[in-house]
Amino acid sequence: MKISFHGADESVTGSCHLVECAGKKVLIDCGMYQGGRELSEENREPFGFEPADIDFLLLTHAHLDHCGRIPLLARRGFSGEIVTTAATVELARLVMLDSAGLQEEEARYQLRRSQRHGHHHQKDAEPLYTTLDALNSLEFIGRRATFDNALQLAPGIRATFFNAGHILGSASILLELEEDGHQHRLLFSGDLGYSGRAILPDPATPPHVDTVVMETTYGDRLHKQLQPSIDELYEVINETLGRGGNVIIPTFALERSQEILYYLREGVENKRLKHYSNVFLDSPMAISATRIFERHPECYDAETLAVSQNGDDPFEFPGLHFTRETADSMAINQVEGGAVIMAGSGMCTGGRVRHHLKHNLWRKQSSVVFVGYAAQGTLARRIIDGAERVKIFGEEIPVRASIHTIGGFSAHADQAELLDWHRQTGKPKTTFLVHGEEESMKTFASKLEDTHVEMPRLHQEYVL
Repeated sequence: MKISFHGADESVTGSCHLVECAGKKVLIDCGMYQGGRELSEENREPFGFEPADIDFLLLTHAHLDHCGRIPLLARRGFSGEIVTTAATVELARLVMLDSAGLQEEEARYQLRRSQRHGHHHQKDAEPLYTTLDALNSLEFIGRRATFDNALQLAPGIRATFFNAGHILGSASILLELEEDGHQHRLLFSGDLGYSGRAILPDPATPPHVDTVVMETTYGDRLHKQLQPSIDELYEVINETLGRGGNVIIPTFALERSQEILYYLREGVENKRLKHYSNVFLDSPMAISATRIFERHPECYDAETLAVSQNGDDPFEFPGLHFTRETADSMAINQVEGGAVIMAGSGMCTGGRVRHHLKHNLWRKQSSVVFVGYAAQGTLARRIIDGAERVKIFGEEIPVRASIHTIGGFSAHADQAELLDWHRQTGKPKTTFLVHGEEESMKTFASKLEDTHVEMPRLHQEYVL
């Protein structure tokens, strides 16, 4: 039995781990690197294994940094079975098709740019993968996993998905392995959710295992409490709209958009939002994701399920506008005040939010509210870190708007919750730390007891 690591190693994106047992190769996630140009180029590098050799791909959840290279995997020869939850199937389809469209759009832009400068290197402008590649990869989706029920993948390999409480359908995955008379219980945390949030239940109690592979996104810090974060969101919105500005909320299409909509609905119903006139969800992908959320009430926590069963939509309220069309999105830029504008991407690396930042960052009346993680090298991180000017669409924009970071909405467990989750795994012999920046991993490692800690490098292999 062996495990090797091919992404999210001493970094936060690109999750991809390979398990070899009983003559089979099982991949856990195949995510995209996100961040600066150097990370983007990593996506084109060889995987570190032969895609055609993979028998099973188990997908923990549908975020791009966990599923974003699946179309490329298929393009390079993968023809095994993809196994994941029903909700993740729907969300991953949405995410991968959106990513393919962005890849094609970026390739067309780069080709035009090269031609303007007299270069004609078509290869430099090729997309990482196409919409057709994404559609082809969906053909390999096989069995749908249900939480807490074991699936026999092959002789000597069983997989059980446990609710990770991170986004809709997200899972931690237990592999029960047997080879040459040896048995091993290997648990992948996936991304773990933060307890007490809206919509989803808390992460399930993990089983006792021999080895753990776990995320450390927030392994070095504690989140703000949720209720003060909700109060702060309402306060920023009321103050900003009261002085005639707009509130820009860069949001991830999956989970964060729906969670903020949920709390905005509560704020409207409880009359906590005083000055609002319009709320725009300006993201076709987030709108589609919201419709998927509405189709999977079986994933809700008790409170959200009660709202739904009462005949109300947990994600809609008066004054909310879903803007799918480009023309409608452009029209929002004519609104000088009184609007809450939610748009992707959450790290401001693409999407419509950059247009709204261009029209509002320089205005003292406006505010930008970050409610999610911002990786190093992203526009969001530069703004959060206090940049006085940022470049958007080739133009230097001064940062005069009020900048707010509200950490309590994180979809990731913080250090205390990660430690609590790990304690429940029953003193595993080895713990591999992944999906975190190096300092976060080191800080978290120093807190772990009764386990041997490894922080694998890219393509590093271990015997289980």
